[in-house]
Amino acid sequence: MILLQATRIKKHFDGRPVLDGVSITIHEGERVGLVGVNGAGKSTLLKILAGEAPPDSGEVIKTRGLTLAFLAQDSGLNSTRTLRAEMLSVFAPLIEMEQSLRKMEKQMSEAGDPERQLLEDYGRLSAQFREIGGYTYEASIRSVLKGLKFADGEEDTPVDILSGGQKTRLALARCLLTAPQLLVLDEPTNYLDMENLAWLEQYLKDYRGAVLVVSHDRYFLDSVVKTVYEIENGKLARFTGNYTVYAVEKSARREKEEQEFARQQAEIARLEDFVRRNKAAKDTVGRARSREKVLEKMDRLEKPLTVRRAKFSFTVSRPSGSMVLKIKELSIGYPAGGRQPGDGPRESHTCPGGPLATGIDMEITRGERVVLLGPNGAGKSTLLRTIAGIIPPLRGSILPGYHLLTGYYDQEQHGLDPKKDVLSELWDRYPHLDEVVVRTVLGGFLFRGDDVFKKVANLSGGEKSRLALAALMLKKSNFLLLDEPTNHLDLSSREMLEDALAAYPGTILFVSHDRYFINKVATRVLELQPDGVASFPGNYDYYAAKKAGQKSADQDEPGGNGRKQEKEAYRDLYQQKREVERQKRKTQKQIGELEKIVDSLEERIARLEEELYLPEVYRDAALYREKEQELARSRSTLEDCMAEWLTLVEGDGCG
Repeated sequence: MILLQATRIKKHFDGRPVLDGVSITIHEGERVGLVGVNGAGKSTLLKILAGEAPPDSGEVIKTRGLTLAFLAQDSGLNSTRTLRAEMLSVFAPLIEMEQSLRKMEKQMSEAGDPERQLLEDYGRLSAQFREIGGYTYEASIRSVLKGLKFADGEEDTPVDILSGGQKTRLALARCLLTAPQLLVLDEPTNYLDMENLAWLEQYLKDYRGAVLVVSHDRYFLDSVVKTVYEIENGKLARFTGNYTVYAVEKSARREKEEQEFARQQAEIARLEDFVRRNKAAKDTVGRARSREKVLEKMDRLEKPLTVRRAKFSFTVSRPSGSMVLKIKELSIGYPAGGRQPGDGPRESHTCPGGPLATGIDMEITRGERVVLLGPNGAGKSTLLRTIAGIIPPLRGSILPGYHLLTGYYDQEQHGLDPKKDVLSELWDRYPHLDEVVVRTVLGGFLFRGDDVFKKVANLSGGEKSRLALAALMLKKSNFLLLDEPTNHLDLSSREMLEDALAAYPGTILFVSHDRYFINKVATRVLELQPDGVASFPGNYDYYAAKKAGQKSADQDEPGGNGRKQEKEAYRDLYQQKREVERQKRKTQKQIGELEKIVDSLEERIARLEEELYLPEVYRDAALYREKEQELARSRSTLEDCMAEWLTLVEGDGCG
């Protein structure tokens, strides 16, 4: 059953079309992911579908009585009630029903011999109460709050004193508890740690209703969704499968579109050249006109639009020694004075002073890509800042290797000067570089034209991230400390960052909640614990399998589930592509044979047309009639051949 259908939705901002006639259909129980670059219109479309914003034109049709819950991006819950009271408000009708039942029970108890009508009313209401979850809503509240990391002791906490991240998680909890037929979620994975994410994935996979979600978490999309819609240049394209399948099919579609456009352009050029060379000549004018008709009927393909993608690479000024970093008996945290400005928000709920983790022993060697994992508040960002020399260790030693040049990426970009423009921010750091070089680097990070004169204060989160990465790239460090480098980056930029880090010849220690990114980059996992670190070889899938004690071959090998899904997707699409190519070769052969027949027929027609004017022909009535009939048959055959040729060319993507 169709729950929601939007057709020909258009939306403009400042005269620019953000949504240009898009259509989308959500079926009962469907799991749909919506992807696209930052600014493509994903959040705008969700707001229109949820009824939070009107379209300029188009129509949104919802099934009668549809229940829908919408979680806007970073929409923290604001309330003066306690956490528990806010969650109970979701079940207000059930609570009223429960109060009615208690009242009826009291009446029956006091009456001694209650009236039959009261008993019937009580039985009917009790059955309804049970059917709609009257005896389970308290358990549902506890389950959802626990899954999103709210402790039992926090239930009486006023909502308005919670942190921004906690309010966002609470808004998600309230949204889930409403249990609508359609959940519309915009970036629900923000402010969730690994355990939260795993819980939410399982919750949504088991959810009875339909889910429409926008997320930059590709691992999350792989786990949850079965259909992907992509917004690109105002248009919407549908893909069947999860994110990995979408990425493979998207690449195949783009390659096919480019090939078909190039082939059609070549065919147009060939036909136009033939017309130009033969239109003026009397003996070939007929063939030229035939080619003109083909050009007129041809359905011209639009040139595939080139999507702006960040292009960058990380290099080193010189290699480091074999031993990059050696840490012994390290304790990290903050003295009694508390935190310093710029500390990561993910650890803001921990104590203001004292150690976050102690007894840290670790070694990192040249070429490793090490990811640091642990729950929010474990001290991951603090450890990076301690290694970078931004804050001092409470205890222990940090021994850097020879020729070590460290580059640190701060997830909050506190090192950027909000008063400067983009060009000055980068050029002031590297004044020895020519302006052309600086502008070229900025262009690779999608700052082009007048974009370089934007004030840092006015940049979006994604733009600030790209600017910070550009500054880091120019430093040419041989040891990178990266704190949540994919935050604020769209999927395209994340993929480019993965490629750049894969080719980087130095060493990396990074913190990330992006499990897809971890799988692509990491060669080792360090789990930060209160009393030290635990080391696991491989990527996130391998780490998760080991933690869960699983022994399957797919999960026991670095690469795990994500790589298996990707291989299966590539294999299926490769087989499809082979069949398409086989049919294409067959069609091209038929086109070539038809073109030879057409050329032969056109030559015969031209010859017959000339022969009709010969004295020996037009003076012989029988011979003239014979030539005329042969000419008519040739013209008819030519029309049939041209029709068949045009059908094959259009079907092959050339027309």
